Amino acid sequence: MTVEAYRSCFVPHDIKAPTEGAAAGPLAGLTAVVKDMYEIAGERMGCGVPEWLAVAKPAARNCPPVQKILDAGATIIGKTICDEFFYSGTGINPHYGMPVNARAPGRIPGGSSAGSAAACGAGLCDFALGSDTGGSVRMPASFNGIYGLRPTHERIDHSGVADMAPSFDVPGWFASTPGVFRNVGAVLLNEQRVTAKLERVVVLEDAFAEADSEIADLLRTVLEFMSDDLPPMAHGKIAPDGFDPWREAFRIVQAYETWQTFGDFVTKHKPKIGAGVRERMAFAATVTKAQADAARVVQAKAREHIRDVAKPGTILALPTSPTIPPLADTPAQGLDDFRARVMRLVVTSSISGLPQMSIPAGTIGGCPVGLSFIAWAGGDEALLDLACELSRHLGIAA
Repeated sequence: MTVEAYRSCFVPHDIKAPTEGAAAGPLAGLTAVVKDMYEIAGERMGCGVPEWLAVAKPAARNCPPVQKILDAGATIIGKTICDEFFYSGTGINPHYGMPVNARAPGRIPGGSSAGSAAACGAGLCDFALGSDTGGSVRMPASFNGIYGLRPTHERIDHSGVADMAPSFDVPGWFASTPGVFRNVGAVLLNEQRVTAKLERVVVLEDAFAEADSEIADLLRTVLEFMSDDLPPMAHGKIAPDGFDPWREAFRIVQAYETWQTFGDFVTKHKPKIGAGVRERMAFAATVTKAQADAARVVQAKAREHIRDVAKPGTILALPTSPTIPPLADTPAQGLDDFRARVMRLVVTSSISGLPQMSIPAGTIGGCPVGLSFIAWAGGDEALLDLACELSRHLGIAA
C-alpha cells in the first residue's frame, strides 16, 4: 500500500502518537483505529465536518468503548475518516477524501465508517471501531472483505460517542480475523446476553431477491457449503408488504432525529456540506414531529414482527449488500439508486434493533461479497461464535 493510500484512511487531525493500552488483557498486542466520532482524551471529534471540528473542544476523557479496549490491552494508532455527519453510505468525504479500498481498488469503501473499514481491510490494524445507523458497519465490512457487527441496540455504552439518530445508532466494530472479532465483542458488549442454542436458519428469500443474481447465487452456494456447521435451514420472507414501507419509515425517523441532533449547528454555522449529504440534511429539516410519530408506528409494528420471527435460537441469513462496491466515479444518480437498494437490505436489523453480522464470503470480479446473519436481541455472542465456526469454509483461521 502506498503512503498516500495509507494516509487516506486517517483524518488530518489524527492523534499525534499511538495511545497504548494496558500491558496485559484479552486485546494485548493488538492495534485499533477509531472512527472520528468517539471521544479520545485530549482530542477533538470532527464528525466528518471541518466546521464541527473547528468549534469542538478536546475531550476530557476517553468514552467508555475507547477506555474498554485500552484497558483490555489494545493500542489505538489513529482516528479515521467518516462521511459528513455520518449521513452517507459511500465513504466519499469532500473535505478529507475517500479512503482507499485495498480489496477493491477504484471502488468505494462504503460509509459512513469508511476509514475504519478501509484501514482494517488493508491490514493497517487488527480491529477498528465504527458505528451503524443504517448500514455503516455492515456495508463497509462487505465492501472491504472483513468481519463487521452491528450489535443489539443499546448493548454497548455509547456515552461520549456522537449521536446521529439515537433510535438506530449503535457503536460497532470490524476485524479481519474471526478470533479477534469475537474477542473484541467480549470486551465491548454489556451483560445483557441472551443465550440460546442455534436451532434454525431462515434464509430470507425476499432479501435475496433484492441482490444482483450473481451475488445471490454465490451466497446460496456458500450457505450450502456451510450447511454442516449450521442448524437446519428453512426458507421464508421477512417483510410481508415488501421492504419499502420499512425503508420509508426508517428514512423519516432517521431524518427527523438527525435534524434534532445536528440542525441547530447546521443552521448556525452553515457548514459547506457535500452533495448527497447536503440534500438529505435539507430534507431532514422539513420532517415534522407528526410525520416522525406516524413513521414510528410503522417502525414499532415492524420491530414486533421481526423479533417474533427471530426468536432465541433462530438466525436469519441474507446478503449484506445487493451489489459489489460501486466504482468511485459512479454518478450521483447511480449512488442514489444504490443507496435505495442498500436500505432494503439493512433496514430489517436497523428498525428492529437486532444484531447483524457480515462475514467475508467470497469475491465477484475481484470484489469482496459479504454474507449476513441476524440474531435475536442479545444474541450477539452467538453470531461471534458462529463466525469462528464458519471460518474454516472461508479459508480464514479463527
